Amino acid sequence: YLLCASGDFVKVYSVTTEETLRLMGGHADLVTGIQLNPHNHMQLYSSSLDGSIKLWDFMDGIPIKTFTVGCKLLALYTLPSAEDSVFVVIPKKGERDTFQLVSVKLTKGAGQDLEAKELSVVLDGVGASAKQIAFGREGEYVASVKEVNLQVYFFKRKLLNRFSLRAVKTKGGDNQFSCVACHPTEDCIATGHADGKIRLWRNFHHKKEYTYSALHWHHDIVMDLAFSMEGTRLLSGGVESVLVQWHNESSCQKDFLPRLGSPIECISMSSDGALCCTLHTDNRITIINSNLRFSRSIQGLIKSRDVKTGLVVDPRTKALVMNGEPGHLQFYCLQSDQQLFSLDIVQRQYIHEAGLKQSDLVKVAFSAQGTWLATVEEREEVTDPELELKLWFYEEETQSFKLNTRINTPHDNHITDMCFRDMGELEDDSLILVTTGRDCVFKVWVMVEDTDPEGKSQQSVSWSCDFVGSYHNYQATNCCFSEDGSLLAVSFEETVTVWDSVTWDLKCTFCHPPGNIRNICFGRLTCSKYLIGATDYGFLCCWNLLTCALEWSAHLNIVVLQPDPLSEHIAAVSWLSKESSLFVFKPNEPRPIYIQRNLCKEKILLAAFVPRDEPETTGSEKYLWLRRSQLFFLTDTQELMTLSTKPLGEQLTPSSKQLAVEESLPVTPFSLLLGKHRRQQSQEDIDLGKLVVHNKHEQASPAVKELLHTPAHVLPSASFLCPIFINSLLISKENKSTEEVADEVEMESEKTEDDSDEERDVTEMEQEDTSHMELLGEMTCKLSKSQEKELRKIRKMDYSWISAF
Repeated sequence: YLLCASGDFVKVYSVTTEETLRLMGGHADLVTGIQLNPHNHMQLYSSSLDGSIKLWDFMDGIPIKTFTVGCKLLALYTLPSAEDSVFVVIPKKGERDTFQLVSVKLTKGAGQDLEAKELSVVLDGVGASAKQIAFGREGEYVASVKEVNLQVYFFKRKLLNRFSLRAVKTKGGDNQFSCVACHPTEDCIATGHADGKIRLWRNFHHKKEYTYSALHWHHDIVMDLAFSMEGTRLLSGGVESVLVQWHNESSCQKDFLPRLGSPIECISMSSDGALCCTLHTDNRITIINSNLRFSRSIQGLIKSRDVKTGLVVDPRTKALVMNGEPGHLQFYCLQSDQQLFSLDIVQRQYIHEAGLKQSDLVKVAFSAQGTWLATVEEREEVTDPELELKLWFYEEETQSFKLNTRINTPHDNHITDMCFRDMGELEDDSLILVTTGRDCVFKVWVMVEDTDPEGKSQQSVSWSCDFVGSYHNYQATNCCFSEDGSLLAVSFEETVTVWDSVTWDLKCTFCHPPGNIRNICFGRLTCSKYLIGATDYGFLCCWNLLTCALEWSAHLNIVVLQPDPLSEHIAAVSWLSKESSLFVFKPNEPRPIYIQRNLCKEKILLAAFVPRDEPETTGSEKYLWLRRSQLFFLTDTQELMTLSTKPLGEQLTPSSKQLAVEESLPVTPFSLLLGKHRRQQSQEDIDLGKLVVHNKHEQASPAVKELLHTPAHVLPSASFLCPIFINSLLISKENKSTEEVADEVEMESEKTEDDSDEERDVTEMEQEDTSHMELLGEMTCKLSKSQEKELRKIRKMDYSWISAF
């Protein structure tokens, strides 16, 4: 298992499948540290900014104890020698930006919530980062680095030694400490520095006789260091995206694992030394073998500098699509909480250099069925931007998007919005793309068939401009199609224009001055006759398309307006007094059906409805609007949030937990497939009106359960298991079928034809036994004696003469 802190939660990943197995939530603020219980490796300690330490059984995801410390906890450490204590970093009272390393005695008690107020200071003036403190030689001493100072405290001797370096060297180096790691068995401390150097400190028991040697490969700051479990190897990482392995503390013997994708923030070793993992700045964990070979990667949601594309849902995979790495689109699966794949749109090498103007992705739109993808990229220029519109077609053979059309300079100025005509199943016949720009026009793009210039019958499809529209030389800001695709709404500053999508005639205009139109959308289903708009002056307006009049308006500063594609509901997010509030309404009803004040303190910039695989059952009426779709938000701090009736742990549970596995089969791909097949077969039998009766002997077979529960690598040979397994499937003689019973009755009737009292008693007992037997859902009927005699006579008759016909 791989354990990691993620926001307010602790996640448990499978190293082999990369699945999220557990999501343990209970902290009220950011989780700042996790450590295994050194006395029970099935338990985990976690610390948080909410001032609590929790003890978990991470195998079951159950909190065992909660210890309340009462102040912010910035880092967490455990030692095998400290049985009832843990070490945490806390802010020093009365002083700003000053921190202490303290020992917290964990109170023993019967309750689950306990107070842990007994603190003892170990070190003063430590760094706030967990990478700036390390314990060495099985907890004999602790080392702390901050700025250009190194502190080493020996617990048994209660001795504190301080060492300092010059702030700036004469050769231009930077001696600022960045991280520290301690050798597991020897008195050796490794420190990383801002200039890329690694120093190995020895003989630090003495203040003056200490020595250190330097290792240098990194050209910039060393982000983290980690020793192997035996101490023969030292791992380092930094902004070069290269993991460096140093052998025997020698600068001549080192190995590299390059091209890891992004700067390395943290390095962690497994307890057996077989694996190590690196945490990267793009929210990714890389699992690496001990021989420095890439094993697996767990990619989370990439935090982009600016999500210019908005939150878009891929109709094909139901993944959330937005900016990822520079010039890339990331497809993020919300169920597994991992990235599905990344699509390179710009297709140029990104150069990490400040101030350099490079092309970036700014707009994205999908067709209704997800077969077409439109992207807009532009170079970061203010006066004369370089624009490029690309259209991609999804190929079923390769299961990826392929570039179909590239259009240079589709508009003379920045593109503000674009959308496909949502025609559902008819999209191939009448697919239309509309783009709006600051050049005061909107353009309509359609597909055209291009004949092969060599005269061959093969034809290809490309896109070209079919219509250009404008309104009083105003800048076009937003566009959207009605549900049936017959109308197009385009906002021009303060005015909303409605166009016929067939003739491109202007039908009507709406406005609600003062203020420009910020967002527009059409109603859906029973509310399709309404058009909703929000202005930057603080008004939410609803216009009736049949009467061409204002239906209602509300004074709200709406920053996000998002319709649900599967219902009439529309979500509106307002920003007022430094708090975001949510309003959910139907256009035909001015009164909201759901209001959530103070949804979060951060400003919500984007929102998206994601369709559910199956409608959610909820008992509360106020959450009925979340039944078919789930609403997600993205804040200005790049945090992805959701509003749900269930805990987030159930939303991110993998498929292996959602499937109800019969009996107690282990959660393996084979057992999941077997359980699914059994449920389908059972459902089919019920639909056919049959009564499925399971063999009790088969359910209680120890051989079958032993075969399914025992790990494969400890099972005996197949030749030994096969006879036991076959014998377990044989039906015992005690369980006789109806035919066998009938044959016995027939054999007895052949011996004698007289019906004595004794024979009557035997026959009645046999009939009573057979009447209670069930086979394949059929019940045997109890026959009278006269009927049994007739049946015997019929069975003895010779019907071979029928074969002549």
